Amino acid sequence: MRNHDRVRNMVGIGIFTAIVIVLQLLGSFIRFGMFSISLVLIPIVVGAAVYGWGAGLWLGIAFGAAVLISGDASAFMAVSPLGTVWTVMAKGALAGLVSGCVYHLLQKRRTLAVTAAAVVCPIVNTGIFLLGCQFFFLDTIRAWGAELGFADVGSYMIFGLVGANFLAEMAVNVVLSPVIVRLISLGKKK
Repeated sequence: MRNHDRVRNMVGIGIFTAIVIVLQLLGSFIRFGMFSISLVLIPIVVGAAVYGWGAGLWLGIAFGAAVLISGDASAFMAVSPLGTVWTVMAKGALAGLVSGCVYHLLQKRRTLAVTAAAVVCPIVNTGIFLLGCQFFFLDTIRAWGAELGFADVGSYMIFGLVGANFLAEMAVNVVLSPVIVRLISLGKKK
């Protein structure tokens, strides 16, 4: 890779990092229930598609750090700071890494690759969140669910914590990520 291309990639990844941070900080005001919808997954998928899985990993780490800084995880931080940091950083990093790897595996069919990465990113993000809830916060989440009238912790985790949020993230990601990657690729051809 030429030095010019390296600089262009660094600048591009820097811009995507700034977008991730700004979207997370502003997105924390858009709430579905207790949690905000992560519009940040879009630039993670797009960045991974344009700059590779390493950029996806980096952007996921930036997402995790922005979640911690924004206070979006404060309810969990009060219960287990270590569990919160681990869960938030792991879900962001792995969502970016896995979506970047999925894109890379399917990149010969770009639309399919971006769509698959856009599906995988919120699945990994939400899946790691649920695992973190299971390992670090189960008693607290059980109490939250009981207060809201849920019969069991599992139904609260699926329907109360992640249901609408996950579906909204998935829909927005699947619709916008392929369009944005297509626009960027058209801009590169000129």
